[in-house]
Parts: sequence; structure tokens; C-alpha cells
Amino acid sequence: MTDIVALLAINFAALIAAILILWGIAVAIRDVSFIDAFWAFGMVLLALASAAQVGIEGVHAAAILALTALWGLRLSIHLFVRWRAHGEDPRYTRIMARTMERRGWSWAQTALLTVFLTQAPLLFLTCLPAQIGIWASVADPVPALGVIGWAGVAAALTGIAFESIGDAQLDAFRKNPANKGKVLDTGLWRYTRHPNYFGDALTWWGIWLIAADIGLWAAVASVIGPIFLTFTLTRWSGKALLEKGLHKTRPGYADYVQRTSGFFPWPPKTKG
Repeated sequence: MTDIVALLAINFAALIAAILILWGIAVAIRDVSFIDAFWAFGMVLLALASAAQVGIEGVHAAAILALTALWGLRLSIHLFVRWRAHGEDPRYTRIMARTMERRGWSWAQTALLTVFLTQAPLLFLTCLPAQIGIWASVADPVPALGVIGWAGVAAALTGIAFESIGDAQLDAFRKNPANKGKVLDTGLWRYTRHPNYFGDALTWWGIWLIAADIGLWAAVASVIGPIFLTFTLTRWSGKALLEKGLHKTRPGYADYVQRTSGFFPWPPKTKG
């Protein structure tokens, strides 16, 4: 059977190949922002590549692959449809312009070094619970899900549902012209300013719990994935970057921030 180091190396090489193909497409259409849709789909590909190398034996591998596919395909389709409907993401336009001006790089070079090649290791790292969990399920098989494994399944399904509902509520809100310039503060958005990000993190903590149910070594080897994702969503390129722009474009956003939890769902604060 393929050892874990070889499996991860093959997966990473395949991911780089896919990233380079997508970079070529971006250069042809002069738009990099579809990379967001590949973020989730890329993790599905990594899980499938892992299963292709070692097979799917046992309930842990099956659960991890199924949950990764359910989460990744739903999110990638959602983001791809949104990109097709709205076009280039202004965030990427600003990033590209600033980098080209500062570095003096060409558009193609900036896209490759700033967007595409930076995505690959981050995507790979986040997906470690799926890759290592699938390998461990075959290398060190456990006959059935334990309490931790079932907790992981429940967490992942809850995260997928939370993110899906939050995305649907946001889409419906945006489609109503009367809401232009307003802040969505109903539904799940009443309890957290980022139900989609919270759902993302909960899903991957759930997948990690399934891997952890196989053994302590699998838990330790892959925990960097959900930790990094949670940091990214709350402190780096997710919540922090998005809210910086919303404060400038949504007049009521500061009040929304004051009364609504930034990440974990919680009842809104009432004015004293």
C-alpha cells in the first residue's frame, strides 16, 4: 500500500498540475477570481486522489470521502455560479493591481505568484484531515465509528447545513433590489455575521474528528488543517478582509457589528 508520505506527495503534485492549468485559463480570460470555486473542489479532488491510491475500506474512509464531497461540490458549484453571474471579484482586482504596481510584475506573473501558487499549499494543508483520514482508515482500520467519529459526522453535517442555509439566505437578500446597501440581519445572519464561515470551520472540525476517531496519531498529524482554516476565516483573509470593505460600503454595518456575534452563533445583544 502507498505510504502516507508518498500519498501526500502524489496528491500535492496533482494539485500543482491542476493549479497550473487553471492559471493558464485565468491568463486567457484575464480573471483570477474563479479560484474561489476551485478551493472547495480542490479538496474533493485531494480526497478522491487519496481514495484512488489506497481504496475505500471501512466506514471512516467512506464517511470522510462522502462528507468532503458533499461539502466541496455544494460550495464549489455555489461559488462558480456566483462568479458567472457577477464576474470578477473586486477584491482580486485590487490585490492584482497593488502587487503589479509594487513589484513591477506582468499580469500573468502576478496571477501565478500572488493567487494560484499561494492557494495550493493552503488548500493542501486545510485538507489534511481528509487525506490522512482516508489513508489511516485503510492502514489502521477500525471496524465502526466510535463516539468521536459520530460526533464528527454530526458536526460536519451541521456545518454543511449551516453554510448552505446561510448562503441561500444571502442570495435571496441580494436578489431583492430593495435591499441594496442594506445589511442582512435576519435568519442565521441574526446570530452570526458569518454563518457561511462558521459552517466551513465546523465542517472541517467534524471531518478531523472522524480522522481522530481512527487513532491519536491521525488526530495529531492532521489537526493543523482545521486550526489553519479557522485562523484564516476569522483572522486573515476571511472575516477580517470582508468586514474591512463592508464598513465602508454599508452605513448600518457598524451597528450590526455591535449587536451580532462575529463568528460563533449567539443571540444578538440588546441595547441597554
